[in-house]
Amino acid sequence: MNLEQSRKTIDEIDSQLTKLFAERMSCAAEIAAYKKEHNLPVLDAGRERQKLAAISELVPEELENSVRCLYSLIFSLSRAYQHRLLGNDAELPKKIAAAIEQTPNLFPPKAMVACQGVEGAYSQIACEKLFQAPNILYFSNFEAVFSAIEKGLCQYGIIPLENSTAGSVNKVYDLMLQHEFFIVRSTRLKVDHSLLVRPGTKLSDIREVYSHEQAIGQCQEFLKTLPNVQIIRCENTAAAAKFVAESGRNDVAALASRTCGALYGLTALAECVQDQGNNYTRFICISKNLEIYPGADRTSLRMVLAHKPGALYQVLSLFNALGINLNKLESRPIPERDFEFAFYFDLDTSIYSPDFLQLMAELPGICEQFSYLGSYSEVI
Repeated sequence: MNLEQSRKTIDEIDSQLTKLFAERMSCAAEIAAYKKEHNLPVLDAGRERQKLAAISELVPEELENSVRCLYSLIFSLSRAYQHRLLGNDAELPKKIAAAIEQTPNLFPPKAMVACQGVEGAYSQIACEKLFQAPNILYFSNFEAVFSAIEKGLCQYGIIPLENSTAGSVNKVYDLMLQHEFFIVRSTRLKVDHSLLVRPGTKLSDIREVYSHEQAIGQCQEFLKTLPNVQIIRCENTAAAAKFVAESGRNDVAALASRTCGALYGLTALAECVQDQGNNYTRFICISKNLEIYPGADRTSLRMVLAHKPGALYQVLSLFNALGINLNKLESRPIPERDFEFAFYFDLDTSIYSPDFLQLMAELPGICEQFSYLGSYSEVI
């Protein structure tokens, strides 16, 4: 084997391939002009299936999967090029452009905001990080927060979406789809849990510990050190602290923030008891209306893809073709379908990028279901 000769041959082949690729894209441009003239969609799924089947027969069996992957990417590039030439006439890019045009240049410093929990909740801290002077209404659960926005009691809501230790808050994703709300901003909070008790309570006195299920999940190792203690879930960490303060009992404790301890006159028997020191919760600000503020560089999407090999790859290859970075990919079971999943994506891309608009034009056509959850920036 002559390595240099083989490399020279590959270089010659690559030279031919690039010229042929350029010719193919030129033909794609001609097809785009025809489709525009005759009001035809860019995606022709039947034609692509036929092409993949025909191309697979032109190579040895061991290369069939590889050539299908290659041409799936080429098809994605071709569609993206055609969308660019056609000016993104799809409905979603128009909706996004209208929201950018109609949204004020500055995020509102004050507003009526719904939060889950009571005074001292982490959602309150997140709210005050996002708004300079919010008017906060507290609700007992996530459903009530969404309902308050739906009914017009509040313009915005602040809810936790995911934790670096415990993962996503699945109920929130379900409610986002049920109410068709949008994310307009997000922030991350460092979460430190303390074991809070009424003054005079000793560690050996504790028989019950109250907290939210996410906080309980984040403090599993510490809770294992408390023998004969019952762990009781409640709707919010701040609500747990308030209950302990008002209980009059010296055999109960709460897992909550030091802020809650100061607010409700409780003593911390142990601080920073979460399993991981690098414990962050991401909170999102939601709205009934699509609002896209200047500087938005993150987009959240939900997709249900065809239950067949290569469906997810087709989406990922499109991200790659357009040079769009993926911050998050998560799958969740679809309740009404056995062993089928919906995918959640967070994309790192500016709303002003032409590639972003091309992506928004093409993605709905290659998904069984597609939900645009909003474009926004994250407050550090």
